[in-house]
Amino acid sequence: MKLRFTKMQGAGNDFVVLDATREPLSLSPAQFRYLADRRFGIGADQILIVGPADEPGIDFSYRIVNADGGEVEQCGNGARCFVRYVREAGLTKKTTIRVRTAGGVIEPRWLTGGCVEVDMGRPRLEPAELPFDAAGLVPREVNGAPLWSVDVAGRAVELAVVSMGNPHAVVNVAQFGTDALNDALLAGFGPPLERHARFPQRVNAGFMQVLSATRIRLRVHERGVGETLACGTGACAAVVAGVRAGWLKAATPVQVETRGGELGIEWAGRPDAPVMMTGPAERVFDGEIELPEQAD
Repeated sequence: MKLRFTKMQGAGNDFVVLDATREPLSLSPAQFRYLADRRFGIGADQILIVGPADEPGIDFSYRIVNADGGEVEQCGNGARCFVRYVREAGLTKKTTIRVRTAGGVIEPRWLTGGCVEVDMGRPRLEPAELPFDAAGLVPREVNGAPLWSVDVAGRAVELAVVSMGNPHAVVNVAQFGTDALNDALLAGFGPPLERHARFPQRVNAGFMQVLSATRIRLRVHERGVGETLACGTGACAAVVAGVRAGWLKAATPVQVETRGGELGIEWAGRPDAPVMMTGPAERVFDGEIELPEQAD
């Protein structure tokens, strides 16, 4: 079957975008993996499927599928690319769009200059909301926020747990020593943390270096993908964790340095307050691919 697509990227986090607003699109996990394959397919961290509104007050729905063929709940960088896509494809003229994802409703807003601001909703902070199995653990409280110690690759690692509609474990790399944010850290702790038994649905593992009260450096090992050049929900989760622990300023834009570029994240510090994210969204190219009926 032939399939039209658009390749997009947000801070280096790249996507294949498919339009299913006019007719349903049903692909197998193997076919999604084929699309995401960087040698035989198009190449992407995730596939975004743009769908029609599914209820009053919603402009669009969309699905997010990881490179491994598994569907996930939320993607911040994808949300920004989603807005640029639907506007440039002529599907809407709105600047603020309400979008239904598996993780809830988000409200991206188109800004001048090609950037997009996304209301990512409130963070979910209870361990059961990720889910995270905290049975038998006693957290260390920092500024009133719980930090959990779990065994990862034979070492006790202290982390914060935050859901942005998808699960995140945020690790302040200061516990590993100065300048610990490197390839060895990601390779050694990212994969085992993703699949840790205390995260029954796996977890996105974020490794944060606090540079100042308004700037961090972040690398994220995403479940089902591996390390990506940026992770929007991971940046949101890291700032929420940092604000709660008193490492970062509340109600102030925090610049998040990722390998693919910078994202601006702001959270007021209240559990009911939404997390706001601002960053770029770029179209890379459009194309058509012959998709095998049964991809390997």
